[in-house]
Amino acid sequence: MGKVQLQISRRTFLKSALASGAGVTLATSAMVPALAAPAEETLPPWYYRGAIKSTYSVCDMCPWRCGIIAQSVDGRVYKIDGNPADPKSRGMLCARGQGGVSFMYDPDRLRSPMLRTGERGEGKFQEVTWTEALDHTAQKLLAIAEQYGPESVAIFGHTSGEFWFADYFAQAWGTPNAAKPSSSLCTSPREEASNLTLGFPVGGHEPLDWEGLRCLTLIGSHIGEDSRNTVMQDFANAWARGAKVIVVDPRFSSVAAKADYWLPIKPGTDTALLLAWINVLITEQRYDAEYVAEWAEGFEQLAAHVAEMTPEWAAAITELDAELIRTTARVMADALPQAAIMPGRHVTWYGNDTQRMRAVYSINALLGAYGREGGLYFNKSPYIEAYPHPPFAVAGSAGGCSAEPGAESAELPLGPSGKARADGARTKFLRGATAMQELIEPMITGEPYPIKALIVYGTNLLNTVPDVPRTLEALRKLDLVVVIDVLPMEHVAWADVVLPEAAMLERFDDLWTVAHKTPYIALREPAVEPYADTKPAWWMARELGLRVGLEKYFKWETAEEFVNTRLQTIGYTVDKLREEKGIIVQKGKPYLEDFKSGSPFTTPSGKIELYSEELALSGQDPLPVYTPTAEPPQGYFRLLYGRHPVHTFAKTQNTPLLNQLNPENDLWLNADAAAAQGLKEGDLVYLENQDGARTGPIQVKATQRIRPDVVFMSHGFGRNEPALTLANGRGASDATLITRYVLDPISGGAGMRVNFVRIVKEA
Repeated sequence: MGKVQLQISRRTFLKSALASGAGVTLATSAMVPALAAPAEETLPPWYYRGAIKSTYSVCDMCPWRCGIIAQSVDGRVYKIDGNPADPKSRGMLCARGQGGVSFMYDPDRLRSPMLRTGERGEGKFQEVTWTEALDHTAQKLLAIAEQYGPESVAIFGHTSGEFWFADYFAQAWGTPNAAKPSSSLCTSPREEASNLTLGFPVGGHEPLDWEGLRCLTLIGSHIGEDSRNTVMQDFANAWARGAKVIVVDPRFSSVAAKADYWLPIKPGTDTALLLAWINVLITEQRYDAEYVAEWAEGFEQLAAHVAEMTPEWAAAITELDAELIRTTARVMADALPQAAIMPGRHVTWYGNDTQRMRAVYSINALLGAYGREGGLYFNKSPYIEAYPHPPFAVAGSAGGCSAEPGAESAELPLGPSGKARADGARTKFLRGATAMQELIEPMITGEPYPIKALIVYGTNLLNTVPDVPRTLEALRKLDLVVVIDVLPMEHVAWADVVLPEAAMLERFDDLWTVAHKTPYIALREPAVEPYADTKPAWWMARELGLRVGLEKYFKWETAEEFVNTRLQTIGYTVDKLREEKGIIVQKGKPYLEDFKSGSPFTTPSGKIELYSEELALSGQDPLPVYTPTAEPPQGYFRLLYGRHPVHTFAKTQNTPLLNQLNPENDLWLNADAAAAQGLKEGDLVYLENQDGARTGPIQVKATQRIRPDVVFMSHGFGRNEPALTLANGRGASDATLITRYVLDPISGGAGMRVNFVRIVKEA
């Protein structure tokens, strides 16, 4: 196709600010009855009848985890608000957060522990007591460990309660094979690129110093669609102040509508654009030379590396106009050091993602943004001690788990048998990541050693791990599958043991510690009692730990006792934290001037390493390089996917209120490409990928707001589980179509935007 040259003026296109006991078969909705409605028809609504109780806690409707105030009456939550004391939410809350009430009272919730009675995958279960379920699980785990070693047990975890299993229990048990989708399927390239370049990870809260920011560049960051409460607030304020906005995206997204410049880039070519921007900044001497001289290493090598990577060179690759590339580089330079490229959150795209993120951080360094007001601040975790325990059997996994004091070195964690991670991470990935998708392979092959058991906490396997058929093959071969969840997600049918979890406002969790400009600690505590016979994750982990001989790690009896012990290290208690609205704010060191001695950069050189000696010594490219990605076959489109402003991954599609707001996704298709196939707005179609995987039906959204060589759909729809009575069969599943991925050799991230689809009009 020819070059796409489109530049949008934000103020003329859109002027609105960003909105913001008996046998049970899983496939029957009778498994979970609807919560009882008030019997007295003539009385006022139940929430007007009793005293209102306010509980300070932390939202769990997305990984952003804003501080909230839950309002309850007579043991039932009726409203959730943002906590004004929270540095993130600042009293505001998105639709997903407010939908947390509806999530809690979803009539399809799991209500009691169950053991499988039919074949794995049939979804046939027997309700049992907690004692029966946990005794059965413990016996199976001990037998597997006796035969294969503790490292033969893998643990996957997501959301806030993951700490109890993917961190604490995994380390105590002795398995290095604990992983989180938030790492290997989302953020690992940006974290490892930051470690290599700056000496520290980005962390969960992207450290943009929004208040003084004068130019923001977004590459594949869908602010307003990937609805993170704080980011939407901050962006809207920066936009209203007149900050320049540059958006790089094949699709004219909600945030592109606010941009001064939209660059509809050819997918997979982002690194070429970044290298051309570096070329302009250096050759035109528009970088912060004084800052680079003081704080960076490897500038000369970088300058020589990009000397021939001109805007004209990049234009031929990216299908962008060379002058537009040059202009946008100058716009960034004109605003330095109050200019930055946002790191982004989901950055596992094409398998060369660590190199792309290294280029992002190099530009931010050339702009002099790190540690400067209006650029990027240094976010430091708050000070508080870990819960005291004997040394763990293994260190925290590099797949997202955190190593605690007393653990072995996190660089090369070994199990008690002396075996490395089963995915071969010590050699496969430079930075020693535990990649979730790579732990599937030893479940199937037994190499380099077998994984025979899987504990899944809050992770919808069949909507998360790429290549669903391979995941199902792995599940068939395991000796034990334990699923811990709130709702009967698709993978629950494949469990041997189902452990129903209490929802976010029905349980304690570990403290939420946030690296921020002002580091802070937040309390997650229950507002009401757990529904039916559900239990919190901390209780499950402890009870299971006691049954498998890990008593020394579980001396505490309640999560409140656990949290209190940690708080006492900084002179606090749970009661005192409640009095302070659930938030402890500490003092950070966000800017360069706050470091009176030494360097904030913890690389070997103590500076920003534009040239990485570690990469050079390992045989990797020490400077960012562009690597072409595969092109779509004739008649196929590249599949792009993203978040939805109302829904969280594949978690909330069955939530009654949020389902009502948006019950299904649609297919973004270029209007000209649609017309060429005889399609129009609203037509129902199916999608089939290059390997024959099919999903749908899905409605066509015919628009000029997307390149003609790609399609786009929101993630998490097209559910295939009758027990999810609202979500089942609504829309199409992007996960079904992701049967291929490319591994990033540095971080272990799974680049999944290498799948192609064709449009099929019939079922």
